[in-house]
Amino acid sequence: MNHSYSIDGLLHDAQVAIDNALTNPEILDALSLFGYTADHLQQGKALYTTALTAQTTQQLEAGEQKSATAELEANRAIAHATYIRCVKIARVAFKRDAGIATQLDLNGERKRNLAGWLAQVNQFYINALANPAVLAGLGNFGITPDKLQAGLAEVKAVEASNLTQEKEKGEAQAATQTRDQALDALQDWLSDYLAIAKVALEDNPQLLESLGVLQRA
Repeated sequence: MNHSYSIDGLLHDAQVAIDNALTNPEILDALSLFGYTADHLQQGKALYTTALTAQTTQQLEAGEQKSATAELEANRAIAHATYIRCVKIARVAFKRDAGIATQLDLNGERKRNLAGWLAQVNQFYINALANPAVLAGLGNFGITPDKLQAGLAEVKAVEASNLTQEKEKGEAQAATQTRDQALDALQDWLSDYLAIAKVALEDNPQLLESLGVLQRA
């Protein structure tokens, strides 16, 4: 779509130019002499309707993507807070056990990107739950298997949210592409139509203005 036109501006201009022609016999008669009959204008109206629907759908999908992203971020914040508390306690419990520290990935910085973070937290919970020595050591500091399972469930909620977010992202991208194609088709049609209308109604500037076209000196 030509960025000189806003989406709202294009839709508004198309509606005015098409509907005011269809409802004014004088304009319609003048345009018909240049090939823009009622049927031809209805083709433009169909392009307008398609573009309007596509814009509405794109906005819906974009909103759903934002909601999914917000849910993912919220779930990750909850899971990360639980995980970090467990890591801090584990570092105390196993400060002299390099093997367990490696199993639980206790050393170094925590991963920031989602894929790395998921791998790191899953490693911690899965290996902790599978190792009786880890369970015993954490149990001394109040971290029970049930708490570890609850933390792992929070991670699974993040994974589910991520799947939803990726799905919504794909749908939003597809809706944007469909919307842009519909707007391009409408703009191409409208550009030709208004150029012809300027010729057809050049002797009647008031009728031309009713189509949203202002004549320039």
